[in-house]
Amino acid sequence: MAKIVNSWNEWDKLKHVVIGRPEGTNVPAPEPAWWYDLPKGGYPLGSYGPFPKEMVDAANEQMDYFIKTLEKRGIKVDRPTIHPCMLNVPVSTPDWTQLNCHGVNNVRDVFLVHGNYIVEATTCRRSRWYEYLNMRPLFVEWFKKDPNVVHLAAPKPRLTDKSYVKNYYYYFNNVWMDAEKKKRLYNWEFQLTEEEPLWDAADAWRCGKDIFHQASCVTNRGGMDWLKRTFARLEPGIRVHEVQFDTPPDPKKPNNYHPWHIDVNLCVPRPGLCIYNPDWKPRTPEFWELFKKNDWELVPAARPTYVHRNLVYLTDLYESKSWISVNTFSVAPNVMCVEAHETAFIEQLTKLGVEVIPIPYEKVIPFGGALHCTTLDIYREGKCEDYFPKQVKGY
Repeated sequence: MAKIVNSWNEWDKLKHVVIGRPEGTNVPAPEPAWWYDLPKGGYPLGSYGPFPKEMVDAANEQMDYFIKTLEKRGIKVDRPTIHPCMLNVPVSTPDWTQLNCHGVNNVRDVFLVHGNYIVEATTCRRSRWYEYLNMRPLFVEWFKKDPNVVHLAAPKPRLTDKSYVKNYYYYFNNVWMDAEKKKRLYNWEFQLTEEEPLWDAADAWRCGKDIFHQASCVTNRGGMDWLKRTFARLEPGIRVHEVQFDTPPDPKKPNNYHPWHIDVNLCVPRPGLCIYNPDWKPRTPEFWELFKKNDWELVPAARPTYVHRNLVYLTDLYESKSWISVNTFSVAPNVMCVEAHETAFIEQLTKLGVEVIPIPYEKVIPFGGALHCTTLDIYREGKCEDYFPKQVKGY
């Protein structure tokens, strides 16, 4: 039987990938884990509903171009199904009712592939609780065809009110000043409690035997602990490292103190080279020590150049430049897909010896993420390597 699932890092030669779908994406109804307030786009706080059709059509056009670009390189592309519960209808469990779901565009957020393991994340949002249903048909197919596939899910969270800090967003938006928000950032105190383990897969950056996982507003300490324990037993020698990132004050973006997913903070074009977001740089001392001890080059990314002007979006993209520019997708060592409008970053990567494939993706980004977010690499050539043989004690 053919080997179907094999992906140990973010850069080996790509052979098979899943790319999400913009259809079915909604502005989610408010929930304890997240609020959206988009009055200029027709979705003021408390309202919700599907993205406009013209935005879906524009996103599909760019995603089709991306898919054709990959297929010309001999890369197999699969797409998830769209489960009916994604189509702006209420969903519920015995513990809660959520008035609609998030969507199926950002397949990276909920699923972690490492080697031959497919791991479904808990997520911390009720609007994403049922998102696994979109990918299950593919996972079941691969499990049947590939005897080496190990498919598991983290304990499905209950997401009762006990999992959230009461009135968090009211205080965040109306009471707390920068000093309090920064204190909470440094203490890893966001909207989640430690009632149950919670984590998002897009907080993970895979480097063979080492997985770097962000301490963010969608991954709590229990979630980090579950990942460390699980991978230590699944695949002896796999090390999960916690990493925290700094955030400077910015009056135009108060949510800067609300870190969410590691792929706007880091990208690795090849072993030995890590590019980081200079505004949200790693502030975990052991992270810097580990990379320097193993002779990795750490380079600050060129600042973003494109100004996003969307009225409806699931990321902070109104009349602003965004570090979503760092959100890239590699198809081979030193070969990287980059959003086509980020000219300064493209120029920087080219000077660093990286072959850049420009991909227009600015119409997709409002749906919640860029090239890395919307992809889930299933098969990359290569095996599990140790890129950090000199470890840092206690990290």
